[in-house]
Amino acid sequence: MTPAQDRRLQHDYLYCETIIKRHSKSFYYAFSRLPKEKAQAVYAIYSFCRMADDIVDREGSRARKMASLKKLEEELNLFECGQEPDTSLWRALRDVFNRFPMDIGPFRDQIAGQRMDLHFRQPSTLPELEKYSYFVAGSVGLALLPIIASQTDSADIRQQAVDLGVAMQLTNILRDIGEDYRQNNRVYLPAANMKRHSFSMKMLGAGSVNPAFISLWEEIAGRAETLYDRFEQQITGYDPDSRLPVLLSARIYRGILAAVRKNGYDCFRRKQSVGQIEKASIYLMVQTNLACLDEAAATEDSGGLPRTEFGGAES
Repeated sequence: MTPAQDRRLQHDYLYCETIIKRHSKSFYYAFSRLPKEKAQAVYAIYSFCRMADDIVDREGSRARKMASLKKLEEELNLFECGQEPDTSLWRALRDVFNRFPMDIGPFRDQIAGQRMDLHFRQPSTLPELEKYSYFVAGSVGLALLPIIASQTDSADIRQQAVDLGVAMQLTNILRDIGEDYRQNNRVYLPAANMKRHSFSMKMLGAGSVNPAFISLWEEIAGRAETLYDRFEQQITGYDPDSRLPVLLSARIYRGILAAVRKNGYDCFRRKQSVGQIEKASIYLMVQTNLACLDEAAATEDSGGLPRTEFGGAES
C-alpha cells in the first residue's frame, strides 16, 4: 500500500468512526478501547449496519426504501465478488475482510432483518421477536467474532455472540416502546405476552405505566437478562485484548434496563440511558471482574483451586 492509499484508508476509517460516535455513544465508549486495528474494523461493520438501518427508518415511501435496500444488497453482492463501489464504507470494509477471516453471511442477515422491518407486523410470541432480533442484532455479534474472538471458533461462542445481540435488541425494544409506537407505528411487544399480562393496545396508545405494563416489561427484560448472563459465561472465549470492550458494552446496555426501572418504567415520555458517571462505574467493575478471572486462571495454572465465575454487576 502506498502512503497515499494508506492516508485515504485512514480517512475512510475516520468516516466510519464518525458514524458510530454520532449514533451510538455507548458502543463507541466501549469499542474505542480496542486496539486500533480492531476498533477500526468494528467501526466499519457498525457503519454498514447503520446504513441498512437508516434506509428503513428515514422518511419516504416503502417502495423507495425497498429500492434502496435492494441497492445495498446489490452492492454487497458486488463486494463479495471484489467489485464494490469506490466509497469510504466499502473501502474500509474491504480492508477489514483483507485483515480478518470474515464471513459475508451475517451482513446478508442484517439486510434481511431490515427487510423484515419494511414488512413489519407485530410479533405473536417472544420466540418470534427473538428471531427478528437475531437478524437485526444477533447478526452483528456474529460479524464481529472474527475480530474480537479470533482464537475461538466454536458453536458455543457463536451462540453467545447471538445471545448478546438479541439481549441488546430486546433492551432497545423495551427502552423505545413509546417512540416505536408514536413515530414508526410499530409494536414489538409480542401479542401473546400482551394478552397474558392484560395489557391492551388502548393502554399502549395512552402510554399507561400500570401493573400490567410493568409485569409485561419485566417478563421480556428477564429474558434479556438471561441472555446477558449466558453471554458472560463465555467471556474467556474472546481475545484477551477484546474482553474488556465487549463485556463493557454488554454491561452498559444491560444498565439501560436498570435505568428504566429507576425512572418508574416510563418508556413513553423519555428515552432512558446510562450516564457518564454510571458508565465509568461500570468500567471499573468490569476491570475488577476481568482481573479476578485472570487471577483465577493463574491460580489454576499453578495448581491451586480454580475460580470459574464472577458476579455480574447491573448498573
